[in-house]
Amino acid sequence: MNYAVSRPDPGLLQAVILDWAGTTVDYGSFAPTAVFLRLFANRGIPITPAQVRASMGLMKKDHLRAITRLPEVAQAWQSEYGRLCNEVDIEAMFAEFVPMQVACLTEYAELIPGTHEAVTAIRRMGLKIGSTTGYTREMMEVLVPEAARRGYTPDTWVCPEDVPAGRPHPWMIYLNAIRLQTYPLGGLVKFGDTLVDIEEGLNAGTWTVGLVITGNALGMTHEAVQGLTKEVLQRHRAAIAAEYYRVGAHFVVDGIWEAPSVLEEIQQRMKRGERP
Repeated sequence: MNYAVSRPDPGLLQAVILDWAGTTVDYGSFAPTAVFLRLFANRGIPITPAQVRASMGLMKKDHLRAITRLPEVAQAWQSEYGRLCNEVDIEAMFAEFVPMQVACLTEYAELIPGTHEAVTAIRRMGLKIGSTTGYTREMMEVLVPEAARRGYTPDTWVCPEDVPAGRPHPWMIYLNAIRLQTYPLGGLVKFGDTLVDIEEGLNAGTWTVGLVITGNALGMTHEAVQGLTKEVLQRHRAAIAAEYYRVGAHFVVDGIWEAPSVLEEIQQRMKRGERP
C-alpha cells in the first residue's frame, strides 16, 4: 500500500506558549499574591509574600496545599487550630479564594510593557500563540476578555481544569498543541516567569525561556524596578537567572519584549539541527 505522509519541517518553529500573570499581564504577578495573603490572614495565619511566591505557577488549589506544607505555615496552623491543615480546610479555603481572585483580576489585567509589540512580531514570524496558566477557568473568563480589551488575545488558552493536572505536568501544553494543530513539540517555545513554567515546558519537550524582571521571581512593580540601581538590578537578575538555569531553562531574558530576538536565535539553532 502506498500512501503519502506530510510532516512539518522539524527545523522550523511552530508556536509559542505564553504564561499569563508576570509574563504578558500583571507586572510583578501581584494578583495571586495579594489574595493568598488576605486568605490566610482571614484564618489567623500570617504568611509572607516570599512564602506565597515560592510555589507560584501551580494550579491554585495545588498552590494552597504547597503553602500549608511549608514548615513555618504548618507550625502556625498547628498552633492556631491544634492540628495540621487537611483537605477539608483546603477545599474551604479554595472556595473562598476563587471569588476573591475573580473580584480583583480586572485590577491586574494591564499588559506588561512590550507585550503588544512582541505578540505582533511573533505573528509576523508566522508563529501561533497558545497559553497556559495556574488560574481556573472561572478566573480566565474574567482575565481573557480584559486582556483582549487591552490588545492581547492568544490563539488559544488552556487552564488546569481542561486537563488531568496542571503544572509542572505537560498536559496543558499538549492540549495547546492539539488546538493549534502544531507538532512536533520541539517546534514550540514556552515562556514563563516561574520555575514550574520552565518545568512544564521541559516535561512537554519544548524549548523553555524564563522571564526575570517582570514576573514572580523578582515580584516588583514596573515603577519599583525602574527605581533600582543598575548594580542592584544586576544582582537580582543574576540570582534569578541562576535558578532558571538550575532547573533547565534553555534561555533567560528580562521580559516578553525580548521574545522576538530569542525566537530568532532558537530558529537558527534548529536549522543547525539543535533540538530542545
